[in-house]
Amino acid sequence: MSSLTSISFQKLLAASTAAVASSSSTSPLKSLLFKPTSCRSIFNPNPISAVTPLRLRFAASFAAAPLSTMGDVVAADSSMDAVQRRLMFEDECILVDENDRVVGHESKYNCHLMEKIESLNLLHRAFSVFLFNSKYELLLQQRSTTKVTFPLVWTNTCCSHPLYRDSELIEENALGVRNAAQRKLLDELGIPAEDVPVDQFTPLGRMLYKAPSDGKWGEHELDYLLFIVRDVSVHPNPDEVAAVKYVNREELKELLRKADAGEEGLKLSPWFRLVVDNFLFKWWDHVEKGTLSEAADMKTIHKLMEE
Repeated sequence: MSSLTSISFQKLLAASTAAVASSSSTSPLKSLLFKPTSCRSIFNPNPISAVTPLRLRFAASFAAAPLSTMGDVVAADSSMDAVQRRLMFEDECILVDENDRVVGHESKYNCHLMEKIESLNLLHRAFSVFLFNSKYELLLQQRSTTKVTFPLVWTNTCCSHPLYRDSELIEENALGVRNAAQRKLLDELGIPAEDVPVDQFTPLGRMLYKAPSDGKWGEHELDYLLFIVRDVSVHPNPDEVAAVKYVNREELKELLRKADAGEEGLKLSPWFRLVVDNFLFKWWDHVEKGTLSEAADMKTIHKLMEE
């Protein structure tokens, strides 16, 4: 056990002892020990990740704060949709540095709070799927009205996060990210795994961006851009997706024009717009030619800012 772990654990033990002395309720320490995910800021279950200054700050803030239950935090966001609230607390995103090295993990909730993003420079790994059918039309989705970040905006086929689990931490050939993409295409769009085999995804590049959603929520992601050409069965999950549509190049350009003009209240996600403005149309050429692998550049991390 590291010195950081020993010191922090003694502080928790002292806090628990004091709480027991003043109350007959269940010990906070006992509750903590039965909920190991609650102590992610102190204990690092990933042996390949060393303790970093970022994790030191998490540990210090956790040890100094009074122990509280998840219910206390949930109460502060009682207006949040129940499904989205569950995902916000159950999903553990992969924290990375700007070179895409894993430095720890944190709840989806904390990873999307702009206050946490700014104060702790939280950066998490993400992916964006661009799925084309055999006519080379791109499948778009409109995010559901209950999404915490960027509700009702139009975006690429599927946008989400690999989670802090063995199958989605695999670095080789971005296999962990591809596994996550297959999982979320089923969760969000009802696309069966057999329709989107993981070996059919082509990782084309990575980009790093930050985008506030409103005064409270936002994104700070190192985003893997995955392309796939497949005819699939689509059954959108209404908790995640409000609408879907396939578009060709000209139809997408008209969508961009309407968004720029503010017509029909149409909005595009910031990460989708960054991909469109920097990569999409030249990569679309490779989609149609069947030469996607020639466009791939997984060594560069493009640091992009929304216009």
